Amino acid sequence: MENAQSPISIPEASPKLYKKSFVSTLMEATSFRSPFKEDTYFISHLKSSEKKALRELKDELMTSYGQDGGECTMWGVPILAGDEKADVVLLKFLRARDFRVSDSFNMLDKCLAWRKEFKADGVGEEDLGFKELEGVVAYMHGYDREGHPVCYNAYGVFRDKEMYERTFGDEEKLYKFLRWRIQVLERGISLLHFKPGGVNSIIQVTDLKDMPKRELRVASNHLLSLFQDNYPEMVARKIFINVPWYFSVLYSMFSPFLTQRTKSKFVISKEGYAAETLYKFIRPEDVPVQYGGLSRADDSQIPASEFTVKGGEKVSIQIKGIEGGAAITWDLAVGGWDLEYSAEFVPNAEGSYTIAVEKTRKLSASDVAIHNSFTPREAGKMVLCVDNTASRRKKVAAYRYIVRKSGPE
Repeated sequence: MENAQSPISIPEASPKLYKKSFVSTLMEATSFRSPFKEDTYFISHLKSSEKKALRELKDELMTSYGQDGGECTMWGVPILAGDEKADVVLLKFLRARDFRVSDSFNMLDKCLAWRKEFKADGVGEEDLGFKELEGVVAYMHGYDREGHPVCYNAYGVFRDKEMYERTFGDEEKLYKFLRWRIQVLERGISLLHFKPGGVNSIIQVTDLKDMPKRELRVASNHLLSLFQDNYPEMVARKIFINVPWYFSVLYSMFSPFLTQRTKSKFVISKEGYAAETLYKFIRPEDVPVQYGGLSRADDSQIPASEFTVKGGEKVSIQIKGIEGGAAITWDLAVGGWDLEYSAEFVPNAEGSYTIAVEKTRKLSASDVAIHNSFTPREAGKMVLCVDNTASRRKKVAAYRYIVRKSGPE
């Protein structure tokens, strides 16, 4: 298979002077900020003072819970077992409180009480009746390049007043929603290893497009408090996509309550650049189609090939060696689209005509991944063409395909 590219050289426009928006400034600040360094949870990697804090926390827990310690479990891990899984959980609480033993114990003690009252251990199996929100508002979907489970969040649907009232209309509804949102998180945590050197945290991707900030303030405050108080070090990275201008309001509202360690996990991506940002952390075949990836509900999990389309460039992807009668199925996505796309089949035999499988058409930023198939009568190659000559913006892209031969194997 070849990926033939025919770049067209277009001179860059002179840069214009402009006043930076808050979002642009914040993106620069987060890009230069010291990146979050995830804990390995190997005891041998701890400082002597941190090892001492771990021992002291264990002693304090034994003193307080020693007789009924068998009930002290979190996420299926007995925290008084003294094994490496228990150490991972305890180190999360210690890390969240900068290894201050007393503060870590108080946090853990309150978390145990909250989990018992909230019945958090059983929430994952409950039917809370939010079928219309599943896969839309908050859902686990795939893994990042390092194996972390990824949780997507998008609250734009709550701009609909009827939907908002059905979900947050009173205290009982709000509590039920919070319970459902915790359910999604608990299901994600159930995928973690709780093992030194393993995958011990998740990735949070939050889509801020059309998010009704005022209406969701109460729910957001509740969620932030619940997550920070009861799920320490459970998130390796917080990726915000489609960040609008009013993100400054949200950020200034929550910033005083966030630690520098939490802020170091932030990745900010302005509207229209979701794919470019997500591809840095998540492979295209694991990114949902609505964010410029190739992943659909009925996905085949075929690995994808990534490429870039420069501004002023036309890229042709040639898939050769297709036999007559063989069916070829392909997926193609370009971050932000806003370019022209076409597909044609070129037979090998001289004198045969090229077949326009998909005529040239303009694809807008709101389009999702191309998914199509074709069965040629004769041998040849499929050519997928992405034309970005009308734009100066470089775009990330990905494609994959599978060829199924006709007849018996």
